[in-house]
Amino acid sequence: MQAKAWPYEEARKLLKRWPEGKPGGEPIVFETGYGPSGLPHIGTFNEVLRTTFVRHAYAELSGGAPTRLIAFSDDMDGLRKVPDNVPNAEMLAEHLGKPLTQIPDPFGEDESFAHYNNAMLRHFLDRFGFDYEFASATDRYTSGAFDDVIRQVLTNWDAIMAVMLPTLGEERRQTYSPVLPISPTSGRVLQVPVEVVDAAAGTIAFADEDGATVTQSALGGLAKLQWKVDWAARWVALGVDYEMAGKDLIESVVQSGKIARVLGGRPPEGFNYEMFLDENNEKISKSKGNGLSLEQWLRYGSEESLAFYIYREPRKAKSLHLGVIPRAVDDYWQFRGNYAQQPIEQQLGNPVHHIHAGQVPEGGLPLTYGLLLNLASLPGVGDKDTAWRFVQQYAPGTTPDTDPELDKLIGLAVNYARDFVAPTLKRRAPTDAERVALQDLDAELATLAPDARADAIQNIVFEIGKRHNFDPLRAWFQALYETLLGSPQGPRMGSFIALYGIANTRRLIAEALERL
Repeated sequence: MQAKAWPYEEARKLLKRWPEGKPGGEPIVFETGYGPSGLPHIGTFNEVLRTTFVRHAYAELSGGAPTRLIAFSDDMDGLRKVPDNVPNAEMLAEHLGKPLTQIPDPFGEDESFAHYNNAMLRHFLDRFGFDYEFASATDRYTSGAFDDVIRQVLTNWDAIMAVMLPTLGEERRQTYSPVLPISPTSGRVLQVPVEVVDAAAGTIAFADEDGATVTQSALGGLAKLQWKVDWAARWVALGVDYEMAGKDLIESVVQSGKIARVLGGRPPEGFNYEMFLDENNEKISKSKGNGLSLEQWLRYGSEESLAFYIYREPRKAKSLHLGVIPRAVDDYWQFRGNYAQQPIEQQLGNPVHHIHAGQVPEGGLPLTYGLLLNLASLPGVGDKDTAWRFVQQYAPGTTPDTDPELDKLIGLAVNYARDFVAPTLKRRAPTDAERVALQDLDAELATLAPDARADAIQNIVFEIGKRHNFDPLRAWFQALYETLLGSPQGPRMGSFIALYGIANTRRLIAEALERL
């Protein structure tokens, strides 16, 4: 109850909302929304994960009160533009304006474009073992499950218009309607003025694309609700208690909250998180495909490292690109290693407590991901089996079978090093002063036993830098990185030499001394 971690802060809002629990023991309903107009990306996945953190925090605070998580797909929305990152763009362009579930799958694998993207979303969520219920807007509209709330919209038409019209420009006001009918001739979702003919019966009238006046039902999937009205109606129909949203939707949350009250409901609790940005500091977009895919992250980083990155500082805009993975992996393991020894108040604020729902695995790793990257980037160490041989010399007794998390990390580091690090490395020739210091380091290493400890080697490297008057001392370490590893930055050299081996390191020094 006193923990300052943001999931607990959010969960306490729900305790305040329902101090005695929901009437009749009904579960607290969490919701996340997904627009399947493009391929899912980590920004999409992020919302479900963060909501799950809050859901678990609420379960802890409430003593295990029942909850549900609904992953809702807005798959009845009309396709507004063709995404940049999918095939068959010309075919998709022919179907602009139609509900996403009525547009052929450009990949040729599923019933519709929405069905394909919905399947991708579920694959994302299933891979992490989320406990969720998938809901499709098309299913809810066409089955009649939203008919009652649509009647409520028609009955409260003027009050909803009073909420929305002041937020719109003059031109948009002329055509705005809380209900978007589906054209009986083209099948497109129409943005046209609508007249309520009979609210109780659910009947509306509008001008079709050819100008003909059409009178038809708004029920049973023959119409859908306009975005902010749709969001509010969904909250009311599903009894949603909690939903978070991006900072770009702050005004939408406000307007939808007002409309929910008009419909006799209560807006959910929630908060607005900041956006993920790509390497160019541009907002990640499904249609642009400029963000990371889940598959890309998991080729180079663990699932836990992704969860760790998503957990931290949700109200701060963060870059989300391949370059952030190594730090995220090592930070996760550092926080996990600290967890067991922390007092409870620190454990509750440790991201790994939330990532593992309070069941944090024991154990750590004998070396870091960053160190593995340096190893795997060297000539002749570009495969997992070779990397393992070095690791076993550094950490005797470890094996792929007995240390599966280390085995996985080695494979991820090899992938990252091979794809991104090794191609960029360029080992420079040492300066005259660096050449003398390297010769001194080689001579010192020659006196050491093959199994010399990393801290002893680090002390030698440090003393040689001081002996040769490198000022600042970090210039000596940078020289080692640039001449031996081909990078402007690198690992703790004592740990690296112990891992790579003294004989192999002396070969690197010899190669550096040969460069002119």
